[in-house]
Amino acid sequence: MPKIKDKPVAMGRHIIGIYVLSFVLLIFLFYFHWIIGAVMTVLFSISLYYSIEREKQLVDQTEAYISTLSYRVKKVGEEALLEMPIGIILYGDDYQIEWANPYMNQFTETDSLIGDNLDVLSDDISSYLKDDKETFWLTIDQYDLQVYNKKEEKLLYLFDRTKQTELHTLYQNEKTVLGIIFLDNYEEITQNMDDTAKSQINSQVTSILNNWSNEHEIYLKRTSQERFMAVMNQKILADLEKSKFEILDEVRELITDKNVPLTLSIGIGLGSEGLPGLGELTQSSLDLALGRGGDQVVIKDDNTGKVRFYGGKTNPMEKRTRVRARVISHALKELVKESDQILVMGHKAPDMDSIGASIGVLKIAQANDVEGFIVLDEDDINTGVQRLVDEMKDSEELWSHFIDPDSALDIVTKDTLLVVVDTHKPSLVQEEKLVHKTEHVVVIDHHRRGEEFVDHPTLVYMEPYASSTSELVTELLEYQPSKLSLNMLESTALLAGIIVDTNSFTLRTGSRTFDAASYLRSKGADTVLVQKFLKEDLDIYVKRSRLIENTNIYRGNIAISVGNSRERYGPVIIAQAADTLLMMTGVEASFVISEREDGRIGISARSLGDVNVQVIMEKMNGGGHLTNAATQLDDMAVIDAYEWLKEIIDEYYEGGETE
Repeated sequence: MPKIKDKPVAMGRHIIGIYVLSFVLLIFLFYFHWIIGAVMTVLFSISLYYSIEREKQLVDQTEAYISTLSYRVKKVGEEALLEMPIGIILYGDDYQIEWANPYMNQFTETDSLIGDNLDVLSDDISSYLKDDKETFWLTIDQYDLQVYNKKEEKLLYLFDRTKQTELHTLYQNEKTVLGIIFLDNYEEITQNMDDTAKSQINSQVTSILNNWSNEHEIYLKRTSQERFMAVMNQKILADLEKSKFEILDEVRELITDKNVPLTLSIGIGLGSEGLPGLGELTQSSLDLALGRGGDQVVIKDDNTGKVRFYGGKTNPMEKRTRVRARVISHALKELVKESDQILVMGHKAPDMDSIGASIGVLKIAQANDVEGFIVLDEDDINTGVQRLVDEMKDSEELWSHFIDPDSALDIVTKDTLLVVVDTHKPSLVQEEKLVHKTEHVVVIDHHRRGEEFVDHPTLVYMEPYASSTSELVTELLEYQPSKLSLNMLESTALLAGIIVDTNSFTLRTGSRTFDAASYLRSKGADTVLVQKFLKEDLDIYVKRSRLIENTNIYRGNIAISVGNSRERYGPVIIAQAADTLLMMTGVEASFVISEREDGRIGISARSLGDVNVQVIMEKMNGGGHLTNAATQLDDMAVIDAYEWLKEIIDEYYEGGETE
């Protein structure tokens, strides 16, 4: 190839200028010496002729080269379109393929795609193009393709990224996952066993876990009598999730045969970049599992920020010792003494349990000579609680310690101790701003722990086995200074909280529930006054009955009532209807769906214990307790909520998960 780029393709102006200047000099030379001028003229003519001929040769060579290059470029372009390992598609306005290179034929069984619709490759292509996506991914058979869309030209470039995705999947599958396995209630169960029985239990549990770990290629190491460390990768975790962690059922079934209520709690962490962060994530998952009552798996994924739950379908066993209650009571007493004042706050739309527990904490503050106040929004209470409030207003000494949320915000300081009762979710408290106004927060609750929780609480007393928060607070009262005194109304409020949450001692009732009730009765609690608080109006009874009329039995033992789309009910009526349905013959669980007075769709769920309604309600963005849960839904019709609920119930019976 000639070096065209180094030579001009036409005589340059500077050369023409030189010849013009030379011609002028020849004229002067002829004038002074015509012989020398004649010689120089001959030489000038020869030089000019050579330059012109040379320029013509260069032009001819350039034209020949360009002609050859054009042919080669055209040929290479045609070969690139037809043979390059990149898919190219031209499509029309109706998404019909107008031309495709042969590379695309490997993705379809036909010899040619021309004339077919883009949907012949994938149903998703048309939707992506309608959304004007410039880049998107497609999966066609076993191929993963990255597509670049040139909208103006109606042109698609498809690059095969199958190898890259396989490497990425392999990388993700091999990422480390850390787990901690904890034997629930191991210490309480084995403390009265002899060495032989204890050794037998240890041997059986260890054998089950070792077989499970060997089957799934998990590294398992026992770190204490009740704790194991498990190391695996994300592929193994995915397989465990597909099996819904059958190890929970294996341990439960074996131990049940031995009449020993021992279960497993597993906390799993993944996605954190460093091992220390992974360890903290795993421990946090285990704490969440134990806070929810155990017998379940909690998986925290740092990549997505989501939490997944498996299991948790059994009622948590009641603790046999009251040592924890005594320790918490003494710790709370010290925190109260170190504070300048106490603010007690329950959840929005407070019930009897929330009010009763708040009064109990107020009495703890008074027993330790610290000023205390209960935060209550009077515009957010129902009929039953209103009767209790009216009764408290007659007691000036007690009612003077109730303040509204705005007043609480005015008096709170950094040294104020805030006690949150009957909830642990900041979004549900009477005034969320209070949680961030003080550095000292105590949480006392009987609900299973959810993903949302108060940040960095000073003290947490959560017992999912307890019937109510009023029961927990009553136990704390028993270990406070002896000068503590409960009057009739205060003890009645606490007893009302227990009675309401246990449905008159029929649900979630343990021996310690009756111990707490007995203590309150000894302090003057009036059961007749409790019944007065719980009385209802005739029109409310009629409305509830009309709601119960629309009840269907699903899966043989689940009662589901669906309210008419034109009728609105208060949350109390919906909850009472669910309680009533649970009393019907053959009903193991009840769900009541209705439009609420605030325009949202409310669902109240109740269970006798065999069905974990909390797990079901959590999948519908709600929560609660194993036998008592609820949720509220926005932008959804009643019938749609009904269909969604049935889908979740079906998934629950198949061993589903919550997120």
